[in-house]
Amino acid sequence: MSGRSLMILLLVAAVMGSALGVVYAKYQTRKLFVELQTLQKIRDEMNVEWGQLQLEQSTWGTNARVEGIARNKLDMIMPPIDAVVIVKP
Repeated sequence: MSGRSLMILLLVAAVMGSALGVVYAKYQTRKLFVELQTLQKIRDEMNVEWGQLQLEQSTWGTNARVEGIARNKLDMIMPPIDAVVIVKP
């Protein structure tokens, strides 16, 4: 083989290696993009669930609900005004 043939063979090998590198990089990019979209969808679903849980938590802790449970389940009543004692520090 002459020097020129060897140079052409090396250049062809370099071009083929570069092409394979581009194909592999493109494959990895697509794979990571699909994973990114999946994770963003999961994040969005979790944000919706978090908002629903915050709303539910605020509903469970309302004064009217606590008072209703105290009256109905625990048979508690509001004391008469003359039975209330205010303690000052």
